[in-house]
Amino acid sequence: MDFIYVFNKKFEGIKNTKFWQFICKHPELFTIIGLLIAFYYIFFNDIGTYALMDVDETRYVSMARDMFHSKDFMTLYLNGEYFFEKPPLYFWGECFFFALFGKINEFTARFPVALYGTLTCFLVYLTGRRIVSRKFGVLSALILATSLEFVILAKFAILDIVLAMCTAFSVCFGLLTYFCSERSKKYLWWLFYMFSGLAVMAKGIPGFVVPFGTMFFTAIATKRFKELFKPIYWIPGLILFLLVVVPWHALMFKIHDPLFFKEYIIKHHVERFFTSDYIGREQPFYFFVVTLLWGFFPWIFSFIAAIVAKFKAIKIYAYETLTDEQKFLYLNVITFLWVMVFFSISSTKLITYLLPIYVPAAFITGYIWNHYDEFKKQLDISSYILGGIVLIAFIAALCTPLYLPSQLYQDILTIKWFCIVVLFFVGILTLYFTRKNKPYAIFAVLAGFILFVSAFATEEFFEVDYAFGQNDLIEFAKYAKENNYDIGAVDLERKYSLVYYGGKKVDYREDNEAKDMLKNKNEVVVILKKDLERVMNGADYEILKTGRRYHLIKGK
Repeated sequence: MDFIYVFNKKFEGIKNTKFWQFICKHPELFTIIGLLIAFYYIFFNDIGTYALMDVDETRYVSMARDMFHSKDFMTLYLNGEYFFEKPPLYFWGECFFFALFGKINEFTARFPVALYGTLTCFLVYLTGRRIVSRKFGVLSALILATSLEFVILAKFAILDIVLAMCTAFSVCFGLLTYFCSERSKKYLWWLFYMFSGLAVMAKGIPGFVVPFGTMFFTAIATKRFKELFKPIYWIPGLILFLLVVVPWHALMFKIHDPLFFKEYIIKHHVERFFTSDYIGREQPFYFFVVTLLWGFFPWIFSFIAAIVAKFKAIKIYAYETLTDEQKFLYLNVITFLWVMVFFSISSTKLITYLLPIYVPAAFITGYIWNHYDEFKKQLDISSYILGGIVLIAFIAALCTPLYLPSQLYQDILTIKWFCIVVLFFVGILTLYFTRKNKPYAIFAVLAGFILFVSAFATEEFFEVDYAFGQNDLIEFAKYAKENNYDIGAVDLERKYSLVYYGGKKVDYREDNEAKDMLKNKNEVVVILKKDLERVMNGADYEILKTGRRYHLIKGK
């Protein structure tokens, strides 16, 4: 039963109209249109209205801008220095859209990542529809599109969404080989290898490990291991993989060996997996479990409730006896566990690394909502819990003057009442529709909640963050650019908004070198307000601008 049929049963008076009959004759067309509208508001609406955020957005977009202007599409540079941490696929995409739109700004920088998020969601829809049903595809796609971390990173101009998209395509093509005809299977395998290569070009080794590890473990679990080694699959596939991966890597080895090998392979792939000493981002094994708890909001409640229920009543079935939908669920559980384990055993952990897990999580949760009757008790409990938590958040938002510092309270005033109203209605409606046994209404409230916040409040949330110092940096950088000053910064090595909005290389120094920067009369220096007297004690300088957290000074 798909959504159109349900709607038709609920609204008998509409079904006799010509327009509704036309919709019923073209369900796929109108499903695509509906998803396009939803994805536009989730991913694209107002993405150019707020500044790029430190650290990663300003860093990566600055690098893409330098690549675009220099026309050197092979070697990456950050602030004028070699950057051998990542492959170039993300930056090529940025440059393509800079050229397409004819300008470089916040919109053109974020448009590609929003597009990648949209394509990934449509991939989930099409895969779910192909294997199970249109309803399952829609549910899974909307769950992915309204998962909190996925939404954030699909509107954030950084690399991780490119990896997530490429691994999603690779894994989905790989899993489709379990459900296709023998005639089509070789093409799906070749696409698997090609997109695995693109995933490597997006972010290196994880782009290889995630898809190939998934197919390795699913093949063992389904007793189809020999299929991996059929020459018609792996030989052309390997050629495609190497054609995608080898040229850039070979050229970089030729130009920059041995530095490229030492930095790219050893430091940023091998060492980052086994130790985090270089970048100081070691986290406990359970770090990504905690990340999932907030990153998969609001679906994490139904996900956990259903998983716990199924775990208690687990039964072992032969894979061959399962329906296609059950097989697909089984394969996605394996994919989910592999992605979680792989990133968890890595020593270096960042919350953005987990992004590829949300595709299998969306399929698993889509199965749960697609079988509401089977999971009714668990979904009702999770909905009551979620509705209660949202109402508690509503009360907390209402009482912010009682416990927030005055300055912070002033910062959030622009979004306070938006949050209060949205939280109130989401909480009340979730509880009401759960009470009335309206599963589609509950789903619509939860998906609509994230859609509405993403479409109409993202800018306000970003602006709250910028108030804690980045607005100072943007203002100072623009001032320096307008007055043709060079820019220096004291102990602010990762604040790349100075690079992006200043439009030139920034002289980053430690505090023991700060006084030397004042000797250059054409250089303005950004320094933390709390450090000014200690670092510049005895120096002759003038304060040009003062912000909330930083000073802009210049030697006399």
